[in-house]
Amino acid sequence: MPKTKHSVPSRHRRKKILKQTKGQFGRRKNVWTVAKNAYEKGLSYAYRDRKNKKRTFRALWIQRINAGVRLHGLSYSVFMGKLKEKNIDLDRKVLADLAMNHPEAFKAVVDSVK
Repeated sequence: MPKTKHSVPSRHRRKKILKQTKGQFGRRKNVWTVAKNAYEKGLSYAYRDRKNKKRTFRALWIQRINAGVRLHGLSYSVFMGKLKEKNIDLDRKVLADLAMNHPEAFKAVVDSVK
């Protein structure tokens, strides 16, 4: 057999990826080619879902604001339009937190808009 060059760095690279795929099912955790493909696919999913997370949180905040506002007789779109009209600069994350955890403060914001 011919002598292998750079065996230590090669093994280090492989061990690094196999360590990342530890805990996965089947050959994904211990067969080099399958583990490498699983690792790269996982990185692409992670990149995609970092963008997707922002969308899902915004949708959640909108649902929470809508639920809180409907208790006071408004709809989400009317409420947000009146907020812009009155120049109240509260973002959706803060409004959703107020609607969920501090209903009396949220009621004060809704009353100031009406």
